[in-house]
Amino acid sequence: MPRRLSLIVNPSAGNGRAARLLPRAEAALRRLEVDFHVETTTDLDHARELARAAVAADEPAVALSGDGLIGAIAGELQDGPGVLGVLPGGRGNDFARVLGIPHDVEAACAVVAAGAQRSVDVGDVDGRPFIGVASVGCDSEANRIANQTRLVRGNVVYAYGALRALATWTPAHFTLDLDGGRRITFSGYSVAAANSRAYGGGMFIAPEAELDDGMLDVVCSGQATKRRALLNLTRVFQGRHVEAPWVHVLRSREVTVSCDRPFTMYADGDPIGELPLTVRARHRALQVIVPE
Repeated sequence: MPRRLSLIVNPSAGNGRAARLLPRAEAALRRLEVDFHVETTTDLDHARELARAAVAADEPAVALSGDGLIGAIAGELQDGPGVLGVLPGGRGNDFARVLGIPHDVEAACAVVAAGAQRSVDVGDVDGRPFIGVASVGCDSEANRIANQTRLVRGNVVYAYGALRALATWTPAHFTLDLDGGRRITFSGYSVAAANSRAYGGGMFIAPEAELDDGMLDVVCSGQATKRRALLNLTRVFQGRHVEAPWVHVLRSREVTVSCDRPFTMYADGDPIGELPLTVRARHRALQVIVPE
């Protein structure tokens, strides 16, 4: 049973899903006899401040939100005594998915109450932390569309964004500098530097990625016709898109990504910087509560 915990809630996450789940989470924690207090935020900087306060009070920081806010909190807890708990409250909830944390809020509360601690890696983009996948290229447009749309709800919004982005895409020329002086150049759709296996609400972009190996799986989606790319998009939910001959997976502790035209890199569904950027894996820098 954990000591008193800080429940950090972004009520707007998942188009208000977190706000709707909060009463159920509070009731479940009370049934489990967990002492807690609720801290509400809609701002990443404020969430970081709340995470620091939780560490100072020797309390686990439990996030009821999406992966973006969870990543911000993780960045404050890394390389220190802080512990992260996760109650999935966003649209994608991919960090919880990969860790085996149930999407049902009552079941996730039970994990927080009686789970084990696990050390996992934290991604880093030029000093800015993330927990899942940092991607750029056609993915940049897909994320932008998904974040702006109000027509589609739930995790299918990311597939909708990908389809919209694909329709108007023109190839980009990427340059990757990896460990050991390796330089890779290719033309195509996107680059994904994956700390975790999944993004976009269950798209297994890097099916062999591990959260605690200190490595990034760098997925390069090269040149193909839009018809073939569209057909391959349907396979990403099973992680089988990597079988296509134009998709290549490299492994590296860090990668610097540049391109022949400007792009915003997105990580955990939010913009994190403008190319060129260097992405790294910080080995087992975070303690997170997971199922026994």
